[in-house]
Amino acid sequence: MAIVNKESTLWANRRCLIICCVVSISNMQYGFDTAAVGAFQAMPGFLKVFGYPDPKNPIGYGIDSTVQQLIASLLTLGSFMSALLAGSFAAYFGRRHGIWCACVLNAVACAIQIGTDSTGALYFGRLLLGIANGFLVTFSNVYTSEASPAHLRGIIVALFAYWVNIGSIFGALVVNYTKNRLDKNSYRIPLACLYIVPTILTIGLFFVPESPRWLLHKGRQEEARRSFERLRGSNLGSKETELEWSEMIRGVEDEQRNANAVSWMDMFKGHDLRRTLLCYGMIACQTASGVWFLIAYTTYFFRIAGITKAFEYSILKTCIGFIGVNIGMYAMRNLVGRRAILMIGATACGFCMLASAIAATVNRTSEDTGKTLVAFMALFMFFYNGCVGGASYPVATELVSSRLRAWTVGTATSLGYVLAWLTGFCTPYFINPQDLNWGAKYCYIWAASNFLCVIFFYLFMPEMKGRSLEELDEIFEAGMPARKFTQYECRILEDAKQDVGMHEKAVPEATVTERVEKGV
Repeated sequence: MAIVNKESTLWANRRCLIICCVVSISNMQYGFDTAAVGAFQAMPGFLKVFGYPDPKNPIGYGIDSTVQQLIASLLTLGSFMSALLAGSFAAYFGRRHGIWCACVLNAVACAIQIGTDSTGALYFGRLLLGIANGFLVTFSNVYTSEASPAHLRGIIVALFAYWVNIGSIFGALVVNYTKNRLDKNSYRIPLACLYIVPTILTIGLFFVPESPRWLLHKGRQEEARRSFERLRGSNLGSKETELEWSEMIRGVEDEQRNANAVSWMDMFKGHDLRRTLLCYGMIACQTASGVWFLIAYTTYFFRIAGITKAFEYSILKTCIGFIGVNIGMYAMRNLVGRRAILMIGATACGFCMLASAIAATVNRTSEDTGKTLVAFMALFMFFYNGCVGGASYPVATELVSSRLRAWTVGTATSLGYVLAWLTGFCTPYFINPQDLNWGAKYCYIWAASNFLCVIFFYLFMPEMKGRSLEELDEIFEAGMPARKFTQYECRILEDAKQDVGMHEKAVPEATVTERVEKGV
């Protein structure tokens, strides 16, 4: 049993944690928007402007499926466009400037949505906000993966799920407060709240250093060292920290030796093809869980299912999901690896979807069925956020090559948005009373896709817990099969130890083994 040294604690790395928290707050924007705008479709004040009176609907108003689809899907389409361009943007301007650019676009998009009564202008505002969100999600997660130490990378990158859930809770609370207003402020107030995160980021980024790994790839070693020093703070000078710096330099040198110029086509060549496909598969599994269906349509789904407290239950579901995030982050750091938590989460999500569908098949109109739906949707969010959702971006950013990280994560995020768009576009046809009217039986589809994800994780996903990004580059270059990742001994680690005079004989055993045994 290894003794935990101070480099392994969050407190010893508090400066890096605070900086990454500031950057990761970008993800709160996406959580707030999806929770708030998804609830608009069940708010009379919004439907009076963008819907139509419908006495047969429990809400009293209806909304055309096309309008419903475009409100959700144009945000996703915009996110797809910007995530696809993220690699090119990052190659020249870096991670920080990408987030700043997103803040400006967000301000313009919110102004358009607040000030319009036209569906056309609303659509354009949604598209522009999606472009901003794509940059925020892609660059924030790439930055946190590159800035965090190996043994804390899982928990720091998992802040993605933490902030998305805080945003979702905040969004749900705001719309619950405004839902009974019959004027335009019922939806304008939540939209105005979308200025909060970009304002915090615009100021906070002045105190955030650029990614040291990006600076090293640009040949700016002195700036990279200063950035690294700011991130590591009180840990600077320790042997573990100097070992990490040496690994970074050697990793960049090895990559530059193997590839003189970086092209986006490199993602689909040699060993990088496997890494790209795994990254794409990981992000696709987010959509395959069915989470985008629940995020975008929970309140509306509960309303048409006859559940009278749809808004309150949506908040409850989100809060239970937040509890799952915290438990999942603890489990990833202290209890299980990436591969295990993904399989556990996908299995549990699949059974939650299956139970909801069976309940609706037996009797879709009873009060007991409504309670069953609420219970299993809440349980689904607990397991999704604690397992698949919490681990998805840590795994996706670890899987890819350091020199291609922005390209691969950006295009993978784009794929995720395309799949989320497809979900948002198709869902109304399945659940709306005037269309197929499946209701909760729609969950049969998501139960099957979750079980397919379990098979994918078992057969193809390697365990990467405790490995530095440079070590992972070496293991993938060696072509190790997924089940043998944990057995591989990295040359780059031994070379880096020699660089800093850190031979195993001179270092206590706990220090050497801690990164693997207690790392994340």
